[in-house]
Amino acid sequence: MTKARDIMTAVATCIGANETVLEAAKKMAELKVGSLPICGTDDRLKGMLTDRDIVVNVLAAGKDPATVKAGDLAQGEAVTIGADDDAAEILRTMSLHQIRRLPVIDGHTLVGIVALADVARALPDTNVGDLLETISLN
Repeated sequence: MTKARDIMTAVATCIGANETVLEAAKKMAELKVGSLPICGTDDRLKGMLTDRDIVVNVLAAGKDPATVKAGDLAQGEAVTIGADDDAAEILRTMSLHQIRRLPVIDGHTLVGIVALADVARALPDTNVGDLLETISLN
């Protein structure tokens, strides 16, 4: 059975919780990604920061991205998947939480990200279509 570690993107570059949103935006541009995991000084996942978070919660709110910390935008406990969780759990978690990017942890260590594109490449079209429909409804 397909597991999260089989389909994830293994490189998961974090933005530190104490780094600024401006630094995060630069890192996103450099890596050509739309989100970054937010990691604390203890190397534990604190949340996910998306390009949309930056636009809506910082720029549109009139805040200075050079002073707002990435950790300030972490909202509640991060939704994650275990590295050995199967494809059904990935689909269930993405659908339930309406998310397109799912951090993969092994114990407490971030080991990768499963994105909707990873799911699309690895799973049957029917499952992916159902997931996309569920996520796109909101």
